[in-house]
Amino acid sequence: MKIEGNQKGLDAMVEFHKGNRVEGLRLQEEFAAEFRKEYKDKDHCPCLKACRYHGNCKECVAIHRAHQEHVPNLLSSKLNTASSVTLKQVFYSA
Repeated sequence: MKIEGNQKGLDAMVEFHKGNRVEGLRLQEEFAAEFRKEYKDKDHCPCLKACRYHGNCKECVAIHRAHQEHVPNLLSSKLNTASSVTLKQVFYSA
């Protein structure tokens, strides 16, 4: 199952942006149900760093929220890409 860029997740966001919350939530729950089924007994954590919180998203995110210094490593590349796109839009849009 593809998680990043999952079509059902992308479709859900389109519906949310259109103001169609009910359909967005329906698609989001379909994605979550598929995820739960697919990863019931598999490692879903994309983080490449070995740590005792690997795969325990709740604790990992809580720890990083408490630190107030950086986001979990698995989110860094996504934020860097988003920041890069945003900066390009700000500086290079006509």
